[in-house]
Amino acid sequence: MFQDFSFEKILATSNRVAWQIGDVLPDGARLDFGRPFLPEGLARTAAIDTLSVDERRVMNHIRGHEYLQIFGLVEEFILPFVLDHARPQLNGDDARVRALLAFAGEEAKHIDLFKRFHARFTEDFGTDCAMIGPPEAVADEVLGHDPLSVALVILHIEWMTQRHYVESARDDSGLDPLFKSLLKHHWIEEAQHAKLDTLMVGALVEGRDEAGVQKAIDGYLDIGMFLDEGLKTQTGFNLDAFERATGRTLGDAEREELATQQHQALRWTYLGSGMTHPQFVATLAAMSPAARDRIAEVAPVFC
Repeated sequence: MFQDFSFEKILATSNRVAWQIGDVLPDGARLDFGRPFLPEGLARTAAIDTLSVDERRVMNHIRGHEYLQIFGLVEEFILPFVLDHARPQLNGDDARVRALLAFAGEEAKHIDLFKRFHARFTEDFGTDCAMIGPPEAVADEVLGHDPLSVALVILHIEWMTQRHYVESARDDSGLDPLFKSLLKHHWIEEAQHAKLDTLMVGALVEGRDEAGVQKAIDGYLDIGMFLDEGLKTQTGFNLDAFERATGRTLGDAEREELATQQHQALRWTYLGSGMTHPQFVATLAAMSPAARDRIAEVAPVFC
């Protein structure tokens, strides 16, 4: 029914491609604030013709800060979800248990990595950037939904990291090398997590009728709308940080235009790029063609 993944193959690949934090962020390495952090496909700052080149770069850096924090936030609900899924398997298949525990360990490593990048950012940027949260409240809201809804959100997040690196960052030679390395190494491990989560989705779908699947899609969309409200708030925080960093006060009309444009950029980065990923769409179709069609209908709003 789902893609032909196996716990044995995923575990073997995970062991082969595993990296250490020092491989991505060596001691003493600094972010290069003379370069953009996020690729234009995510930041969407080049099209803002009311800002100077330097101001667009500042906005890009603030988006980079937001990226570090958003992923730190979502990893906080991914980790307990994976551990909860692994616990009932502890007396089962060894490869399954080892793969799921490796998944959890790597997510914990990612939390640490994003925190360390955030610390380097705040040391050198010189302007406070507010962030939505706290992570615990977001995790409580997300994890309160149907487990299949949560598994779909996590699968969406994992596949979107492929687009962030492969489609946007990999061929962009102008990016800060450290941030580009972060995007690359994050995807290397999330590639295996996406396969594992596909298997988790398959297990959670077993025994459900069409109504049960549609209930999970309802939950997935509810989580998406909850996150979208957070992204709208974050957009305002980003503009506040931009004004502080540049000393420029945006007029009401300009701020409204920037807020609309940048909210859509955040929507694509964290929602649209996952909802429309071909592998995610294939999983939806395997669950239910109606589920796939429901998501396809709403996805353009987030692209």
